[in-house]
Amino acid sequence: MFSGGTYHEVARWLWNFVTSHAKRVDPRVEIVLESNDQRAGKSYGVRLRLGRHLGPVIELAFREVADNRGSLVWCTRLAERTTSLTRELLAGQGVADARPG
Repeated sequence: MFSGGTYHEVARWLWNFVTSHAKRVDPRVEIVLESNDQRAGKSYGVRLRLGRHLGPVIELAFREVADNRGSLVWCTRLAERTTSLTRELLAGQGVADARPG
């Protein structure tokens, strides 16, 4: 694994990473990555979406993601956070998570 990268490279990595962990819980969950003009080069907002329902924003600084995407510990924490938020989103919709916990 590696660290660093441009804002857009890191955004692509972040979207793929969060998507892979959310879809392990439920393949219907989609990822909304906020990287608009106000965030450009500084931060990302990540939200999980199930149909019309959006979960809370996960705020991540660009430098934090770029510097830590090569860290197993940091990636494990982000994966756990994504999984937890995905399960919360499903529970809020009355949808059961069929995967063993």
